Amino acid sequence: MFDESLEALRGIREEPLVEVSTAQLIGVMLATGGLFLVEGISRDGWVPILDSLNLVFHESGHPLFGIFGDTIGFLGGTLMQLIVPLLVAGAGWYKRQTIAIGLSGIWFFQNFLNIARYMADARAQILPLVGGGEHDWATLFGRWGIIQHDTAIAGIVKCSGWAGMIACASWLAWRWNRARHRRG
Repeated sequence: MFDESLEALRGIREEPLVEVSTAQLIGVMLATGGLFLVEGISRDGWVPILDSLNLVFHESGHPLFGIFGDTIGFLGGTLMQLIVPLLVAGAGWYKRQTIAIGLSGIWFFQNFLNIARYMADARAQILPLVGGGEHDWATLFGRWGIIQHDTAIAGIVKCSGWAGMIACASWLAWRWNRARHRRG
C-alpha cells in the first residue's frame, strides 16, 4: 500500500504544473497589488480579512504546540500561521495548480509582516493581545537574551516578507510568460 502511494506521488510530480492564463495573472496581480496597497497605507499594516484569518491560525497554534513544552508553545502561534499556508501550497503542488502554489506563497510571506510587527513590539508591548496573557516575542526574545534587538530582527523579517511576496508574484508572471512563449 505504501509503495502504491509513493508511485502515485511520483506520477503527480511528473505531470506539469497547470499553465497560468492571462486572466489568472491579471487577477493575481490585482489582488497582490491591492494587498500591497493596504499593507502600505494602513496605519498599522492590518489587512482585515486576511490578518483576522491569520490570527485564528496563530492562536490555535499555542495550545496545539504547547503540549510539547513552554517554549514551543510560545512559538506555536507563529509556527501555525506559517504552516497553514505551506499546507495549502502543498495541496496546490499535489494537484499541480500553479496559481494555488503562488497565492499560498504570497500568503505565507504576508504572514512575515504580521510576525515582524509582533516582534518589533517585544519591548514596547503596545499591541493588544488576544485574551491577554504573555507577549510571545517578549517572552522568547527575553529568554534568548536578544530582546534589545527586537526591532532589528523585525526589520529583517519584514523585508524578507516583502521580498518573498514579490518573488512569488514574479514566479507566477514568469510561469505565465513561459507558457505564452511555448504556445507561440
